[in-house]
Amino acid sequence: MCGMKQQIIGLKELRHNISKYSSAVEKGNSFIIARKSKPLFQIVPLDDEGVWETVADFTKFKKGGVTIDELLKVL
Repeated sequence: MCGMKQQIIGLKELRHNISKYSSAVEKGNSFIIARKSKPLFQIVPLDDEGVWETVADFTKFKKGGVTIDELLKVL
């Protein structure tokens, strides 16, 4: 994020507009979340190293996936 300025937003604003901010993060934006004028945490896009690898796609077994209880029965 070299040269990009991070926007500071309130925690309440994030909660009320989570879809808006998640879309912005997907586009490469990052945000500092604050409560009572104090920074709490930062939201940044994942880099290529942080992307999860799909190990098993349980939606191929059952539409909508399987519950943890169903999975644990098999194990």
